[in-house]
Amino acid sequence: MNRGRIIAGLLAALFAVPALSQSSAPDPNQPPPHVAPFPDLGGGQSRAERRKSYELSPELQRGVSAGQIREQQRRLDTALAALAPQRPGTADAYVITIALDSDPVFAREAREAGRVLGARYGAQERTLVLAGPDGTRDDAPHGSITALLLALSHVGGLMDAGEDALVLYTTSHGMDLGLAYHYGDSGYGILSPAKLKAALEEAGIKRRVLILSACYSGVFVPALASPDSAILTAAASTRTSFGCVAENDWTFFGDALINRALRQPVPLDEAARMAGRSVAEWETQARFLASLPQVSIGPEVGTWLPALEAGRPRIASAPVGRPAFDEAALMAIAAKGLAKEKAPKAAAPK
Repeated sequence: MNRGRIIAGLLAALFAVPALSQSSAPDPNQPPPHVAPFPDLGGGQSRAERRKSYELSPELQRGVSAGQIREQQRRLDTALAALAPQRPGTADAYVITIALDSDPVFAREAREAGRVLGARYGAQERTLVLAGPDGTRDDAPHGSITALLLALSHVGGLMDAGEDALVLYTTSHGMDLGLAYHYGDSGYGILSPAKLKAALEEAGIKRRVLILSACYSGVFVPALASPDSAILTAAASTRTSFGCVAENDWTFFGDALINRALRQPVPLDEAARMAGRSVAEWETQARFLASLPQVSIGPEVGTWLPALEAGRPRIASAPVGRPAFDEAALMAIAAKGLAKEKAPKAAAPK
């Protein structure tokens, strides 16, 4: 009798294992956390050599299975193939938004930025979103340096350089060497100003609106400035930006520019001024060191941007998501010690 009960108990336990394993399986819509230190990706003997090596935009993938690589390539190929061709005689905008970090605030921001910018520039069929899981979905190609470079090359092939324009929005952490790519503990990299400039030139993309949301993103302005480039950055080259708490829906800059100013029926330069005022007000209230968003608009931009913006919404739409600056957001920033953004420590050359 006792032996029978023991066997029955063992069988019950064995049959219970699959159910327990299934219930404890990770949610694929939850982004992977950052646990391991950011590796030093630089090369060379001296500090100058190591810093110089970052201009090549080193990128590292580790612990990623062949199946995962194939799935991401399939997603990217499908998304690129779905982009509509340009229309001869019509100035078309191609929109790319990318989250380069797996903290879900960036994925949420990139997704909504794609909707806002796609609607503003009549580019719904020419919009590509590169973003990882944001807590509720994981249905887009993940953002990475390689994915962005491939996307720029493909879009450049679709565009007519003489009449079409690129609208690029990036959101991530950053440092004085460039934009930080950081996906969980499996993806690392630095996208340098030199590399982004080279990629745009190789793709033949001349007319461009480049909006870069990250700490120190002002370092991109000197490299990317051109007569046909409009560049907006979240911070000066020596300043941090704020609001990138994982639980947020927006960073300060993304909320101010994308979620508020660019929903208004105003031109890009006025939207940039509106966003700058909002960010400055929030930072003053929070007693943060000013991020000093940068704006650089080339002298030829005025010859083609008004035509693209002619179709912008005539009626402002309401902001969505949790505001980047409110009492709850401030408490979250303070609790996580993120009042002053820090770049990945090991990424900087020593």
